Amino acid sequence: MKRKIITTADGSKTIQIEDWHEQYHSVHGAIQEANHVYIEQGLLFFMAENQPEQHREISILEIGFGTGLNALLTFLKITSLNQLINYVGVEAYPVSQEEWQKLNYVSELHLKPELFDSLHTCEWEQKNAISERFHLTKQQKLFKDISEANAFDVIYYDAFGARVQPELWTKANFEQMYNALRPNGVLTTYAAIGSVRRALLEIGFEVDRLQGPPGKRHMLRAIKR
Repeated sequence: MKRKIITTADGSKTIQIEDWHEQYHSVHGAIQEANHVYIEQGLLFFMAENQPEQHREISILEIGFGTGLNALLTFLKITSLNQLINYVGVEAYPVSQEEWQKLNYVSELHLKPELFDSLHTCEWEQKNAISERFHLTKQQKLFKDISEANAFDVIYYDAFGARVQPELWTKANFEQMYNALRPNGVLTTYAAIGSVRRALLEIGFEVDRLQGPPGKRHMLRAIKR
């Protein structure tokens, strides 16, 4: 499928799949969306609710490693908080070097390029120490092949939308996510459609419909109680 790099409303870039007219991030702002949905309403919410001790590692599962933006923003946030993070990013079809090198997150966030480069150039299928407090494991596989149980504190559910990949938004998928989470674990997603909310509730999640990022009315946060 034909893909191109586009600039979103906050100035940050993303990848668009032209055949689907689907983007890796919101056209209203890639960085804005990722910060709001995954960092603020996911990671920071979990930390505020559970107040983990600094020596206690928080495990994050990202459904759709994609451009690496969510991992990058997580790294930046936990560095300021001095928190240990074990980050697992699952991606069936990794972006190419040509693509990720055209993304402008380094300049938009005023970073040294080595950090973002390291997220993409580190080895797949093994734990990589990006820093002393941030370990990244990238797994190339389909989401349905995730088998971990009771392993994660936070899930960033950032798959392509149900319009183009409805098979990624089924009750069975979210049952996998429920099993993968530890008690009091949090799943956040940009999606807010009724079918997803109902599926999460039926599985046993406590579900909150929250204000979405710029350009989107709502998003969902689900908690495993």
